[in-house]
Amino acid sequence: MADLAQLLEPLTDLRDRRRTPLVLELDLTEGVTDDPAPPVAQLLGRRRQRFADVIEGVRRGAHDPQVAALIAKVDGRSPGFAKVQEVRDAVRAFRAAGKPTVAWGESIGEFGPSTVGYYLAAAFEEIVLGPTGTLGLTGISMRAYFLREAADRLGIETDASARHEYKTAMNMLTERDFTDAHREASEHLVASLSEQVRAGIAEARGLSTERVAELTARGPLLAAEALEAGLVDRLAYRDEVYAELLGRFGEPRLRYVPRYNRHKAAERIPAPGRQEQIALITAHGAIHSGPSRRSPVSGSSSTGSDTVGAAFRAARRDPSVRAVVFRVDSPGGSHTASDVIRREVRLTCEAGTPVIVSMGDVAASGGYYVSLGAERVVAQPGTITGSIGVLISKPVTAGLLSKLGVGVGSVDSDPHAAMFDPTRKFSESEWERVNALLDWVYADFTGKVAEVRRLDPEQVDRLARGRVWSGADAHRSGLVDELGGLETAVRLAREASGAKNAPLRPFPRPNPLERLRPAESSEERTAAQSRLDAWGPLAELSARLGLPAEGVLTLPGDWRVR
Repeated sequence: MADLAQLLEPLTDLRDRRRTPLVLELDLTEGVTDDPAPPVAQLLGRRRQRFADVIEGVRRGAHDPQVAALIAKVDGRSPGFAKVQEVRDAVRAFRAAGKPTVAWGESIGEFGPSTVGYYLAAAFEEIVLGPTGTLGLTGISMRAYFLREAADRLGIETDASARHEYKTAMNMLTERDFTDAHREASEHLVASLSEQVRAGIAEARGLSTERVAELTARGPLLAAEALEAGLVDRLAYRDEVYAELLGRFGEPRLRYVPRYNRHKAAERIPAPGRQEQIALITAHGAIHSGPSRRSPVSGSSSTGSDTVGAAFRAARRDPSVRAVVFRVDSPGGSHTASDVIRREVRLTCEAGTPVIVSMGDVAASGGYYVSLGAERVVAQPGTITGSIGVLISKPVTAGLLSKLGVGVGSVDSDPHAAMFDPTRKFSESEWERVNALLDWVYADFTGKVAEVRRLDPEQVDRLARGRVWSGADAHRSGLVDELGGLETAVRLAREASGAKNAPLRPFPRPNPLERLRPAESSEERTAAQSRLDAWGPLAELSARLGLPAEGVLTLPGDWRVR
């Protein structure tokens, strides 16, 4: 006969595990995503953490008596600037609960820049750097490439026009250097982000912003120099960092923050039946008509108006959905697709389901346009937004083909039949049509901004003209309603809907059987699924080159902040 103690041993272990202190662990060196990683990416070991799990997990841990501390690994790689600010906000909330927080890195930017990585680390109570590491505090940099000289040598011209001077995506091919407007906007944005970084580091480390500027001008710094300057608290290896922190709490268990959050969320799942929820709908990557697409390998994704529209239709029909948080992290794309999504957002609000936009790292041009249907718009101070403008461009390859000895002939039914053929320039009458289209789209965009933001047309035109703004500047000018991150948007959604304790959940979440069968119609919630796209990495490359392949409402250039 089995011993009773042996039979009860698993239950005893489970009880003891629930009483054992937890130290939450966060690895921010492999990136985060607003969408779950596709299955192939998971199998290949490229699974990235879902950003909502990171933020909710850290904030949940602040109020969980079992959670004792938070430790995070940082290095030269970091999430985008606005996402870093959201993590900083969550870490500060964790610290406010009186719990230790430690950021450590073997090197925070090893022979490379890591100003944003260190800005993230500065939110933690203690920063530990490896004895042989370096601190890449070198400042904010945004670069632009100009290929006009190379294009001339190849015999490639570019027919391009924009509304207006700050809409500079085509400058890569039409200019040899910054135009005055391009440089002005870029310098203003870099200054805004740099000011935020210096202020954040100064406050966290008890330094003046002038002293932070001096140290940044000297960077990168050796580990000993960073310690002497008060930018880090001590130098130690990983084993020493973990032994010291874990030793404070006896024999605690380590658990990654996303796993902890999913485990805690699962504990709160009620008995079968519908529970009210705040739906999380995402728009990530370039905006285009049709279904959203995602690479099965890289995880890169795009936003299709069919997919996002179906998600909003499903949300407003679902009685359990009390409000929607619309997470936008997109440089824009198609004007028509952006307007379709904006319309679905507006219809959802009018149906009595409030929609709150949470802007990520980039929500500009079409990414700003889709936000115009929401009740409230939330952005981080470092979000890149605005770019209210429109452009069109096409390469003209006739010169290149001539150099290669390639002849091109054309037989056309009508004067404008070959208008968008890249082998020839626009004719005078075609330019008339191009300019008419650009003027109409710009008027439509700025008109909707004026109506929704309650600004007069002159104000909007001053803020528009294709100019990119930081979230802080956009808030001051009235383009966004509130500064904050996902947590702020969720709070506003709960307040607007009266659902105080409704959890935030990705929406829709088809069950495995629904994923296997095709949707019966565009009204079914399974129609809100992304399509796999094997060419995802190449699509991302074209976007990084600044080519507006997805449409006329596209943020110009590469806006990664280093």
